[in-house]
Amino acid sequence: MSETELAEVMAELNALQDPKVREANVKRGDDHGVNLSRLREVAKRLKTRHDLAGELWRTGDTAARLLALLVCRPKAFTADELDAMVRETGGPKVHDWLVNYAVKKSPHAESLRQTWLADADPVVASAGWALTTERVSKAPASLDLPALLDVIESDMAEAPERLQWAMNHCLAQIGIDHAEHRARATAIGERLGVLKDYPTPPNCTSPYAPVWIAEVVSRRSSG
Repeated sequence: MSETELAEVMAELNALQDPKVREANVKRGDDHGVNLSRLREVAKRLKTRHDLAGELWRTGDTAARLLALLVCRPKAFTADELDAMVRETGGPKVHDWLVNYAVKKSPHAESLRQTWLADADPVVASAGWALTTERVSKAPASLDLPALLDVIESDMAEAPERLQWAMNHCLAQIGIDHAEHRARATAIGERLGVLKDYPTPPNCTSPYAPVWIAEVVSRRSSG
């Protein structure tokens, strides 16, 4: 890939910057102003370009990194590359897309999950919990769910925000997908009260685990 091509893509991303979108994103901790639908249109045109993805990522620009995650080839990343990337993601949107669009599709996902869960960096640890939530739902075999609940019960209330959200999601997923642990997961959520007062828009499910669990289980049973 030529430097000219990278410069052209960066110029296109800069032209898509919208001050109002940036203002809204900054409130959520992200520093870009590109409408994500427009970003996906750019990615659709470029198609899979792992070489370009690497160059976009190395710019450090948030919109460029989001685009990189749309055009990359997830299985082409080494474990070391993904580990380095998760440690420099910055805003939550890049972090979420990296985990969901690259790491979860990587053959290194399970080894990274185990490594990241124990990491001292709460942002890295939150990636480990996100991968654990995926396994709770889709591949729970060999997971020690009672032990996960023990850690959540002990650590979630005092965890930094991004890690707390990831642990809370895992708590809710255990309660939703595993009836034998539902009562305990609900009780933990009630005792800790994490996100109990989080403002939830109408017609959206509260992130407060007891409500989240009850609503999704009810929806599944009635559907």
